[in-house]
Amino acid sequence: MPLIKIQNLVKDYRLPRKFIFKKAPVFRALHGINLSIEKGESYGIVGESGCGKSTLARIVMALDNPTSGTVYYNGNDLFSISRKKLRGLRRHFQMVFQDPYSSLNPRKKVLSIVSEPLDMLEKSISFSERKDRVGLMLSEVGLNRNDLEKYPHEFSGGQRQRIAIARALITKPSLIVADESVSALDVSVQAQVLNLMMDLQDKFNLAFMFISHDLSVVEFVTQRLAVIYLGRIVEQGTTKEIFEKPFHPYTQLLLSAVPSIDPEKKNQACHGESSKYSLGHNSCPFVDRCNLATEICEQQAPELLEKAGHFVSCHHVTFD
Repeated sequence: MPLIKIQNLVKDYRLPRKFIFKKAPVFRALHGINLSIEKGESYGIVGESGCGKSTLARIVMALDNPTSGTVYYNGNDLFSISRKKLRGLRRHFQMVFQDPYSSLNPRKKVLSIVSEPLDMLEKSISFSERKDRVGLMLSEVGLNRNDLEKYPHEFSGGQRQRIAIARALITKPSLIVADESVSALDVSVQAQVLNLMMDLQDKFNLAFMFISHDLSVVEFVTQRLAVIYLGRIVEQGTTKEIFEKPFHPYTQLLLSAVPSIDPEKKNQACHGESSKYSLGHNSCPFVDRCNLATEICEQQAPELLEKAGHFVSCHHVTFD
């Protein structure tokens, strides 16, 4: 049984009315997402801004309700179980946010910040036990007990993200959703935090859902990968396969946009801009920008095709 299983996930947002006597328009942020994450696995989610990555993260964390579809954690449907049972399950999945400073309360000390999940989920533990657990977790992320009484502004960006990771780990979860968790850090600090996360994954058998627009980071830390465009998964498979031989034109575009020191390598040209892709559209979401687009692309959205665990959503894909 996978740790996380997402089936036919759809999320719609109702937009402001343009005219008082007309219905409010609806924007579909996620179109039938299907994926699973195994225990101890790092799963990458990539795509440009606005593609639905963070919406997916909020729903997996049960912070937002889907319009339709299901999210299972260890076989438990997060949106059909009771609030009491969901509250008990929350200790098993935690989140690390993008900005390590804004995600920490500047008025609270590290002891209070890291132990906050314990205050909510394990109210029966004593103060001394709570302090010991926080001190132990700080040592796991490369800090020390002397930092318990400090405030967030007394730390560097990398140290603040370590505090955020310690807070996520304090309940001993099996899944951590990392939403652009290193994008606000310097490159050298990014490497330190990523190495830390991989070490902790091996030590605690953690599963990561790693959301990022930085493909070099995703290649470094994940085993499997889903590429999302306008709320749809367009390519899915092992990270190694997708980086070595991407099939979907959008995946090829993303990989070609990665800066290279090779002067002979030229970035692939991007045709047009992302369309709104409203509910009424039946075309391929990438049709406006694809140099392979034909009449069928404008008339019908492609299904995910599979070969040996590699999925691609394109009418013109050929597995060879």
